[in-house]
This record gives sequence, structure tokens and C-alpha cells, in this order.
Amino acid sequence: EECVPVLETISGLQYNKDFFVGYSPERINPGDKEHTVDKILKVTSGSTPEIGAEVDALYNQVITAGTHLAPTIRVAEAAKVIENSQRDINIAFVNELAKIFNKLDINTHDVLEAAGTKWNFLPFSPGLVGGHCIGVDPYYLAQKAQEVGYHPEIILAGRRMNDSMGSYVAGEVVKLMLSKDISVKNAKVLVLGMTFKENCPDVRNTKVIDVISNLKEYGVTVTIYDPLAHPDEVAQEYGVRNLKVLKKETYHAIVLAVAHNEFLSLNFEKLLEPQGVIYDVKGVLGSRADKRL
Repeated sequence: EECVPVLETISGLQYNKDFFVGYSPERINPGDKEHTVDKILKVTSGSTPEIGAEVDALYNQVITAGTHLAPTIRVAEAAKVIENSQRDINIAFVNELAKIFNKLDINTHDVLEAAGTKWNFLPFSPGLVGGHCIGVDPYYLAQKAQEVGYHPEIILAGRRMNDSMGSYVAGEVVKLMLSKDISVKNAKVLVLGMTFKENCPDVRNTKVIDVISNLKEYGVTVTIYDPLAHPDEVAQEYGVRNLKVLKKETYHAIVLAVAHNEFLSLNFEKLLEPQGVIYDVKGVLGSRADKRL
């Protein structure tokens, strides 16, 4: 719908007569050294059954995990969109649970661990949902649905929930500081991580910026530390600059926003002011954190 008309216009050739199209949605998991491109089963498709078979045969030469030939390009693209939409909705569900259980003074991760003992319970954790796929693809599906006269309720509700988590986390951090009698205005807060996921330098559509922006609205002075994110790229995209090396300073609060391996071995005691607090968005610090999402 987007590319083929452009190809026809520029080339002067006729689609499916003078040229053909093959399509295979990407399934790369950034930062994942185990599930590399050749180890992830590939969905393939073509603009005709014959071209689909050619595209499938091409990918079969390099994809050791195998391929799945979809009947049409539209089916292949729809599959890609719902893979990410499904994950988005599942994360939105546990994010809502985290908000509920926080009010009930129940540890969300303990609940998920207990529920996870059932064989068919899906393992998802609360957190910030960014990146170039999960936080974007549901809008493509929602737009197409609206174009044909259907208003998607669950898809957009999931998006609203996940897009709200940055402000929620910032509010929880401020509440935690106030509970320890820490003056919020001009307080120094260290945010650990700027990328959209752990152990990966990708900052596309990172929702950590929402946490940072909301903390600044409370009058907090924010320092960002991420040894993987490129400071120039972060500055260009978001107007803030991250440190790649920590300075010898102490902070009134630390927010672990991204679970980079480097962060797990940090000496938090040396980084904190007396009575300083740690908020663990990712739930990886255990008892070292004062509070988890």
C-alpha cells in the first residue's frame, strides 16, 4: 500500500507484471546474543504464490531455525503487528496490576512469581515500554482498524496504560523521597539507564525520558548514567545528556530504569546520601531497593 505505488510511479513498471515484491518482517531482538537472526524462525511472503516460494527458499538458505511462508504480504505484516501488540497488551496488564497491588501494599513481583507456578501463566513483568516495535506497531493496527470503521478498545487502552508509566514512576519516586523526609525541590536524583531495554545501546522511543521529564517537573536535579547509550545521540533525540562514567557524587535518590548488567554490581551505598532511597523499576535489585514497581 505504501511502497509498491512509489515503485510503480518512479520506475514506470507495472506491479506483478514487470516487477514483483517479497516481504519478510524482522524479528530481531536487540541486545540478545542468543536469539540471533539465523536462530529465529522467519515469516516470509510474496506478491504472488510463486514469488512467495522464491523468497521463502532464499531465506531458508540462511535461517537455520526455518521459515513460515504466509499466504500473502498482508498476512505477514498483520502477523508482525499482532506479535508486538500482544506483548504490549500483556505488559499493560501487569503494569495495571502493579498500580493496584501498590495501593494494596502487595509486592507485585511476589504475586507474579506465585502465579507463574501455573503451567499456562504467561511470564510478563511491569515496566517502561519503548523501542521501535512494541511501542509503535499497535498504533499501525489501530489506524488500519479505524480506517475500516472499527474502534479498537483493548489495543488503545494498553497503549494508554504503558504510555502513562513514566509519570507514574516519577510520582512513586517522589512519594518515596517524601516518606523519608527528603526535600524534593533541588534534590539530586540519579537515573540509571537511558536505552529502551537492558544491555543494548538503542535509545529509540525510550520511555526513560518520560521519567526524567516528570521528575524535573517536581524541581528535581536529574543525572543520567548509561555506559551504553551514546551521549550525542541522546542529546540530539531528547535534549538531555547522559554520563558514560559516573562522577564521584552522592544522590538523594537512585532510579534503576534499565537493567544493564553493569548496574547490578554498583555500590549503591557509596552513591547515596544518608537516608537516600532506591527505586527499582525493573525489579532486579531485590532487598537493596527501597521500593519496586
